[in-house]
Amino acid sequence: MKIRYFDNAATTPINEKVLIKMFPYLTNSYGNSSAMYTIGRHAKKAIEEARREVADIINVKPKEIYFTSCGSESDNTAIKCFAYANKDKGKHIITSKIEHHAILESCRALERQGFEVTYLNVNKEGIVDVNELVNSIRNDTIMISIMFANNEIGTIQPIEQISKIAKSKNIVFHTDAVQAVGNVEIDILKLGIDMLSASAHKLNGPKGVGALYVRTGINFEKYIDGGHQEKNKRAGTENVAGIVGLGEACKLAKQNLGYHINYLTELRDYYIKRITEEIPNIKINGSLEKRLPGNANISFKDTDAQELLFKLDEVGICASSGSACNTGIQAPSHVLTAIGLTPEEANGALRTTFGEDNTFEDVDFLVEELKRILNDK
Repeated sequence: MKIRYFDNAATTPINEKVLIKMFPYLTNSYGNSSAMYTIGRHAKKAIEEARREVADIINVKPKEIYFTSCGSESDNTAIKCFAYANKDKGKHIITSKIEHHAILESCRALERQGFEVTYLNVNKEGIVDVNELVNSIRNDTIMISIMFANNEIGTIQPIEQISKIAKSKNIVFHTDAVQAVGNVEIDILKLGIDMLSASAHKLNGPKGVGALYVRTGINFEKYIDGGHQEKNKRAGTENVAGIVGLGEACKLAKQNLGYHINYLTELRDYYIKRITEEIPNIKINGSLEKRLPGNANISFKDTDAQELLFKLDEVGICASSGSACNTGIQAPSHVLTAIGLTPEEANGALRTTFGEDNTFEDVDFLVEELKRILNDK
């Protein structure tokens, strides 16, 4: 049975070129990058080359990139370690109700330690209320963290506008760009972002490695104690092969970005058009215009998305009912609830996120199987 994969927001298949670039660092070039002998220096050089490639895709300085184990660690570091280092300036943070749980749970952890957090509302398309943001700023607000693009509904936030608001109040602005890096153009210098989280496995790189951009001059505490790796901010022997894979994935993504955006947008729009025309009583969740190119989140009336996913899996279709991090949670998606969906609409939501391996024939197969399954209910 052929597998048709439509869950690229959860993870992406590793690019063969990325794997080839990584392979030497899993075999003969196994040196510890902290060692002074040749194979250690070779590993260190590979890490710094990858740092330049990650910096290049978002237009920042290599020294502003810190390698982590994943997007969640990057988010935790950005939120908690900045808060700890700057608590003398204030203990108030602003975020939104539709953030990834790595942000929300980090904020809740800080609340248990005496910090205060404002969770902004979003409109029916999932866009933050900028007026509410402005009105929520206090004298002790030290950080605003708003995700670049949502992992469930694909909505892209007004990042440049939020950044300008933060700058005008001398507040640090962090964005979780795990879904955005490699899927949309990001120019940090233009957008004015202070901190940004990214993850390799969302852009055809390996799992187990991420990155955190921190603008020069911003103080944050170290996340892991031990050695002096990552400019004494994250102890632990570096995952050289993973870091090399992230660097190569970023380089390839930047080279291919225009084609990637156009092709995924065509696939997504073709899918939405067919669904809209051929399946009744559906609801498209999120913005149709300000949306990640490969994301389509659609609610089907009187449908249990979990049952739908099982039936799709039987014919080799991989999709999702929401964030991969929430698998097994019975409560409706916090994102879909925040944009005003009823529990029934939220529980009937199917997320399909396309990749370059998908074809229009794959989309046709998906639509026909959805029609068959829904008609058999």
